[in-house]
Amino acid sequence: MNLGLKYGYLLAFSGLVLTSAHVIAQVERPKKVKVQGHVKTKPLPESKPLAYVDPYIGSGGHGHVFVGASVPFGAVQVGPTNIVKGWDWCSGYHYSDSVVIGFSQTHLSGTGIGDLGDVLIMPYTGDVKTNRGTQEDPASGYGSHYSHAHETARPGYYAVQLEDHDIQVELTASERVGFHKYTFPQGKPAHIIVDLKEGIGWDAPVETFIRQKDAYTLEGYRYSKGWAVDQRLWFAIRSNVPLKEFAVYDGDEKKPGTELQAKFAKGVISFDKAPGQVMLKVGISPVSSENALANINTEIPGWDFAGVVNSANAKWSKQLSKIQVQTKDEAARRVFYTALYHTMIGPALFNDHDGTYRGTDKKVYTNPGFDNYSVFSLWDTYRSAMPLSTLIHPDRVGSFVNSMLAIYRQQGKLPIWPLMGNETNCMVGYHAVPVIADAYLKGYKGFDAAAALEAMKASSTRDDLGMKYIKERGYIPADKEYESVSKAMEYAIDDWCIAAMAKKMGQMEDYNYYAKRAEYYKNYFDSTIKFVRPRMSDGSWKTPYDPFRSIHEKGDFTEGNGWQYTWLVPQDVEGLIGLMGGDEPFTQKLDSLFVAKGDMGEQASSDISGLIGMYAHGNEPSHHVTYMYAYAGKQWKTAEKVRQVMQDFYTDQPEGLAGNEDVGAMSSWYVLSSIGFYPVNPAKGLYVFGSPLFDKASLCLQDGKQFTVQAVNNSAENKYIQSITLNGKPYTKSYIKHEDILKGGTLTITMGSQPNYDFGKNERPNSRID
Repeated sequence: MNLGLKYGYLLAFSGLVLTSAHVIAQVERPKKVKVQGHVKTKPLPESKPLAYVDPYIGSGGHGHVFVGASVPFGAVQVGPTNIVKGWDWCSGYHYSDSVVIGFSQTHLSGTGIGDLGDVLIMPYTGDVKTNRGTQEDPASGYGSHYSHAHETARPGYYAVQLEDHDIQVELTASERVGFHKYTFPQGKPAHIIVDLKEGIGWDAPVETFIRQKDAYTLEGYRYSKGWAVDQRLWFAIRSNVPLKEFAVYDGDEKKPGTELQAKFAKGVISFDKAPGQVMLKVGISPVSSENALANINTEIPGWDFAGVVNSANAKWSKQLSKIQVQTKDEAARRVFYTALYHTMIGPALFNDHDGTYRGTDKKVYTNPGFDNYSVFSLWDTYRSAMPLSTLIHPDRVGSFVNSMLAIYRQQGKLPIWPLMGNETNCMVGYHAVPVIADAYLKGYKGFDAAAALEAMKASSTRDDLGMKYIKERGYIPADKEYESVSKAMEYAIDDWCIAAMAKKMGQMEDYNYYAKRAEYYKNYFDSTIKFVRPRMSDGSWKTPYDPFRSIHEKGDFTEGNGWQYTWLVPQDVEGLIGLMGGDEPFTQKLDSLFVAKGDMGEQASSDISGLIGMYAHGNEPSHHVTYMYAYAGKQWKTAEKVRQVMQDFYTDQPEGLAGNEDVGAMSSWYVLSSIGFYPVNPAKGLYVFGSPLFDKASLCLQDGKQFTVQAVNNSAENKYIQSITLNGKPYTKSYIKHEDILKGGTLTITMGSQPNYDFGKNERPNSRID
């Protein structure tokens, strides 16, 4: 989801340049080797996949990934925050930067809008300062220069040297607590500021509060408005040394006492002599400061910083070890495990250790019976990130679904893009539907299926966002609703998923109704030009029309053009083949997608990126398209294109992503595709074969089972599937079912340098509702 231009948020680049080498440092210090001008660490053994994660991948370019310390799916993402200078600072950090203003407890990863950055804390030396300074002169405030040469980034540990203050900062985290360690220099006045004014991107405080609770503890809250229009976060800060001098400020104005409620409350801890090492545990809560403190006491009761780092490492290692890959390509291994890591920064926990959380209705819920999650980037993640969870995170799927159903009960519709107890209504579609349907159709039982179907029906029969016209006409008129084509195309995908779940439940009336709606995409197909295009209220085609042009805000498409959206039919590829005139015309048209050139307008540099012709891998609506060849009996063409995408758009450099990471969406495509398959239809339970990148990839599944994909004769040249066996028996389908993967076993794929034109030609994936 590349939302910068769409929402008028794209600002000028700062003009900064990289100032130092890219360093990947490990908790264990292996030897470093020089590769392509960057300092790289020699990989640790394969049994330690954590060593291959490089959080800097995607922190440059337009990747927008989080850099800092967290645990898998944790509520806290504690890390550095730069001065935000434009769209590429949506996470608060960009690899091109060299100025840090503090260390916030919450960050987004890969989004196209900036938000969060709550409870920014910064240690500094010298005189008391309450402003952050400037990019040109950060030391005019409490900010500081830093360099990548003195920065360490690992999934559960982050460290940096503040050059202007000679302070070493180290960070780690548990699920709901950020753990800070500052080593101050001798002989200088030392301070720590808690700045509740600062946020990231759109975020701006509405009301803030801070007070000293006792000699070691601060507490407070921060209400803010941004992408999340009414975010409420409470915090508690526990120090390992007495806070003998604590002052409060309203902006830059000092106020009496040690307690302040204001729009821009700030607190400054000062030490009359060098404190040496200071540690802070920062707990957060969506409910209260008392709960934030309870989170600290439960999750990090002591002061063993190294122990917490080791615990975070262990949590990441456990999750990353769910997929083991073997390859001679060390760069590909780094890309893979970093991608797998990126799929587990979000969704993020949004509850306290005792399960209590605040709903979208702002009411407090206790003992919900599930872990409540937020930060569901559903327009992006329903395509592959959420299906990936059904394979490797079966213990979390029920909580993901129940979190969405709880939001439905609280706001009257399933979530569209929920963020910290807020509905942002961002992007198009009602894409909680495929996530829930996929879980149900794959046999997950940890939620009320009947209630889920009712929630789906209620969310798909509203009158807003063009749905009134879907019900009345079967299409959305372009003169009545902006982004009409994209909305209707996405709704059709969701409606297929409702139909599939309804049929499985025996609700045939619902099945028939939604199966019909799933084909409404056909109402946009102009057979004379073989593109989808907008229609007007009188049923006529909108003119003029150019499928190359990227129609932006208030236009006909969402972050794309007619070239990309013509293929947005993952729920009925056979139907699209029929509209194109059969296998060969379909294949020829799809071939043309990858070579077409034209004027896309100003949007091309952001929303449409990662281009091969008009195929735009930098944005999620294109992600299934390379796999569509298999439906026309041309699996070898899928293999060809998938390998090209993996090679061209995923690297182990800071600019290693072709577009916004989008909370795991870009990375989940790579994880699944590099293993060898991809779920074109997000709720069908079929994975279409592409071209496995690794010699061997093993998935650790529920019940202790393991599914292994072994590629024989695999190489850069040998990218075409010649034949497959499953558990030693010939396998001739160009897809595999989810249920067959869950049985465990070994899929052996023999590769070659030339296509086997017959492979999968007669046993293709299908779009039937079973």
